[in-house]
Amino acid sequence: VALVGPSGAGKSTISRLLFRFYDIDEGAILIDGQDIRSVTQASLRRAIGIVPQDTVLFNDTILYNIRYGRFAASDDEIIAAAKLAQIDEFIRALPQGYETMVGERGLKLSGGEKQRVAIASALAVDPAVLLMDEPLSALDSQTRELLMDDLVALWERERFTACYITHNLNEAVRLGHKVIVLSRRPGEIRETVDITIPITERSVDTPELAHIQTSLWEMMREEALTADRQLTDA
Repeated sequence: VALVGPSGAGKSTISRLLFRFYDIDEGAILIDGQDIRSVTQASLRRAIGIVPQDTVLFNDTILYNIRYGRFAASDDEIIAAAKLAQIDEFIRALPQGYETMVGERGLKLSGGEKQRVAIASALAVDPAVLLMDEPLSALDSQTRELLMDDLVALWERERFTACYITHNLNEAVRLGHKVIVLSRRPGEIRETVDITIPITERSVDTPELAHIQTSLWEMMREEALTADRQLTDA
């Protein structure tokens, strides 16, 4: 599921609700048909892996930073998570391998490498739900494309539920089987689109995908223009 919408639409609020940082006043949030309020916060959070927009790494080894997702994970499980995140080969090529220190806030790693470590850490949780909150927004366009290719491969191999939050419509239609467009009015869904094109066959040149992206972009643009006119009139 890809959630897309402008700033202030409530995308990140949804992630906080999933983690039960606070509970909703009305309705219910269900995972596999179970109300998340019926389970403990600890058990709920153990089932969710998260990749944030701004990955903060500890001034420790790569191994430690991946294991931070689940301290009980074995070395083999950490390596398996790193392979899924497409960073195992890079780590093994380093002189100290998994014992390499990443520096303060991970400054010895590039932006893409930091995000892959964050993805590996989230996968080490062995999550039922993988929550990604603007994970590519701080990266350059080339690194973003490479990581999107990696995520496509990950979606194909793994069988967890992925919730991908972004303001980038291209990322949403490339990675989402279902795209939910949030309105500029917080809490409102503007549109929901099911994309039937296999995720491995999607590209900017796919006519159906281009049509979906153009239609959603025009809808979001019109809503933004309407909001601006209302502000001007006020």
